[in-house]
Amino acid sequence: MTLDIRDEDVDRLAETLASMAGLSKTEAVRMALANELQRREQSLAEFWARIKPIQDAIAATPSTGLKADKAFYDELNGQP
Repeated sequence: MTLDIRDEDVDRLAETLASMAGLSKTEAVRMALANELQRREQSLAEFWARIKPIQDAIAATPSTGLKADKAFYDELNGQP
């Protein structure tokens, strides 16, 4: 498969990174994409780690035994 870069700015960025890293443009693009994917995966893992205490607190809350359904919320909002 080929990746055809037609955007001049993207081509310039790839060329600059390739030159700085001593890589071909293909390797520079591969490295940049791999780094971005890793950054996003790490960010997502950090997000889940941050909300875990909230999830645990909610899960630990005992059930009230009350039933909250659509009709209940509609009544609260004055909807039929």
